[in-house]
Amino acid sequence: MSDKTIRLTMAQAVALFLSRQQTVIDGKTVPIFGGVFAIFGHGNVAGLGEALYGVRDSLPTFRGQNEQGMANAAIAFAKASFRRRMMAVTSSIGPGATNMVTAAALAHVNRLPVLLLPGDVFANRLPDPVLQQVEDFADGTVSANDCFRPVSRYFDRITRPEQIMPALRRAMQVLTDPALCGPVTLALCQDVQAEAYDYPQEFFAETVWHHRRPSPDAWELAEAAEALRHAKRPVIIAGGGVLYSEASAALIDFAQAHGVPVMETQAGKSSLPHTHRLNMGAVGVTGSSAANALAEEADLVLAVGTRLQDFTTGSWGLFKADGHRIIGLNVQPFDAGKHRALPLVADARIGLEALGTLLRGWQAPASWQSQADAGRQHWLAAAETALAPTNAALPSDAQVIGAVHRARGSEAVLVCAAGGLPGELHKLWPAGGPGSYHLEYGFSTMGYEIAGGLGVKLARPEADVVVMVGDGSYLMANSEIVSALMLGLKLTIVVLDNAGFGCINRLQMATGGANFNNLFADTRHETLPTVDFAAHAASMGAVARKVASIGELETALADTRDERRTTVLVIDTDPIATTEAGGHWWDVAVPEISARAEVRAARTQYEKALQSRGG
Repeated sequence: MSDKTIRLTMAQAVALFLSRQQTVIDGKTVPIFGGVFAIFGHGNVAGLGEALYGVRDSLPTFRGQNEQGMANAAIAFAKASFRRRMMAVTSSIGPGATNMVTAAALAHVNRLPVLLLPGDVFANRLPDPVLQQVEDFADGTVSANDCFRPVSRYFDRITRPEQIMPALRRAMQVLTDPALCGPVTLALCQDVQAEAYDYPQEFFAETVWHHRRPSPDAWELAEAAEALRHAKRPVIIAGGGVLYSEASAALIDFAQAHGVPVMETQAGKSSLPHTHRLNMGAVGVTGSSAANALAEEADLVLAVGTRLQDFTTGSWGLFKADGHRIIGLNVQPFDAGKHRALPLVADARIGLEALGTLLRGWQAPASWQSQADAGRQHWLAAAETALAPTNAALPSDAQVIGAVHRARGSEAVLVCAAGGLPGELHKLWPAGGPGSYHLEYGFSTMGYEIAGGLGVKLARPEADVVVMVGDGSYLMANSEIVSALMLGLKLTIVVLDNAGFGCINRLQMATGGANFNNLFADTRHETLPTVDFAAHAASMGAVARKVASIGELETALADTRDERRTTVLVIDTDPIATTEAGGHWWDVAVPEISARAEVRAARTQYEKALQSRGG
C-alpha cells in the first residue's frame, strides 16, 4: 500500500472511484459511468448524497421518480450502449431498495450491467431497529437487501469503510466482463457511509476498461466448422450477443459468404438490416413464417449470442429435423452448451471471423438459399398486409405499428417491453441499423417502456426515440416522463389503449379460460374506468394528443417530429385482433381438470402439441 493516502468517507470514496473509471468508444476515452440515478432517503442522503454532490461535475446525478423506473432507465442506457457504458443507481434502505429488485432481476436475465447502491441498516446495530429495517428473528445479519442476492452477479454488504476497495474492484471486473456481466449490488450500511478512512491515492487513479474479446478454443472451432461443412440446411440465430459484440458486420460477411439464412431473437433484432436478403426476420413463438419454416427443417443451427429462451425455440418444439445439431457460439459457457449444443465459447465477432476463415469456399446448397428467399418474399407480402392503413374504429396493434413506421421510419429507435406489442413488433417492425430495435423481452417487465426510453435517450441523445406502450404498462409506470422533461430529453410515446391487459386476455381465451380479470369490462367493478391518458401526460408537462384514427396518428407523428418536449400520443385499439401470419406454439400449461368444456378442449390440443414436440 502506498504511503500517500487521502482521508475520505466511505461514500466519498465510492463517488470518487466511480468518477475515475473510463472506457474507450470510437477511439475516444470517455467515462464508463454515464451518471448516477438517485432517490435519496435516510439511508443514503447524508452519506452518498453529500459525496455525489462533491463530484457532480464529473459524475452527474439524475433524480428519478420511482426506484424501479430509474433502475430500468440505467439498464436501458447500458443496453443502448451495447454494454460499453453503464450507470449506477442508489436508493434508501427498505422500500426504496426493494423497489429495485425487479430491475435487478431484469438486468440479471438480460446480462446487462448496472451498479446498484442501496442504503443498508447500521453496521454497529446500536439504534436497531431503525426505520424501514427488516428484522429476522433467527438471523441478525439479514436486511431487506438480501433480496438482491439471487438476482445479482456479485453482492456485497459494506460494514467497514476499507471493505469498499476490494468490493469496487470486484464490481468493475464483473460489470465489464462479457461473460459475467449483469447487476452488481453493493449494500452500503448507512453509518459506514459516513465513516472516514485513509484511502491510498492509487485506488483513485484513472482506470481504462476495455471490452474483452475471447478467442475460440482450437478444438471447439474445428468441430464447429466440420459440423457446418456437412450441413445441408443450416441457419443462423442472431441473439443480443451479436449487438453487444458489435458483430453485425461480421455476421453479414459470414452469412453472405456462406449463403446461410439469418433469423433474429428479440434481443438480436437489428443485427441485420430488415432489408438484407438473408434476413428471414423473427424466430420462434413470435417469429415470421419464413424463419420458422426454415428452423423446422434445419439440420444445423448456429446460435450466436443467444441464451435460447423458450420464445426463441418455441418451447423447444421448433427444431424438428431428425439429427439436427446446434452450435452455441457464446461468450458464456452456460449458454454455449444449452440443449446438447456443440459449444463454441468465444466473442461473437471473433468467433464468426474464425469460423469464416476455416469455411472459406463452403456455401449452403443453392436450393436451400432459394427456398429461404422464396419464404422471405412470401413473408414480406404478409407483413405488408398486416401493417397497411385502415379506417377501422379500433385498429390492431399491427396497424398502429405500420403508422409509426411510415411516419418515423427505420432510423428511429423503437422501445417496448411487455404485453402483445413485443410479439407484433418482433414479427413486423422493419428495423434499421444495429440497436434501432430496443425490446426488453427477457424478463418481459411491464412498466419498463417509458423508463427504458429515457435510458436510450441518455445513451443516444441524437436518436429519434419512439416508445410504444400499452395502457396496462403505462398505468404501472409512467413517472419517468417527468424525468425526461426535467432533463430536456425528447421521447415520442405512443400509448395503445385497449382498455385492459389485452395480451393476457387473448392467452386466457387460447387456453380455454373465460374472459376474466384482464380487460376492464371483465373485472369486478362498480364503474368502468375511462382513463384520459392524454390529459394525464399533459398534467406532467408533456405535449399530449388523443387521436381517433390511424390517419390522425400518422399526421400527429409527423407534426411532432421536431417537437422538443416529450410527446404522448394516445390511440384506442382492438384488444382481440392480432396478426395471424407467422408464430409458433408456446408451452403454456392448460389445466388437466376443469368444469368448462372450453378448457377440456384446450387441454386435448395441449397434449397433442406436447406429443409432437421435437428435440
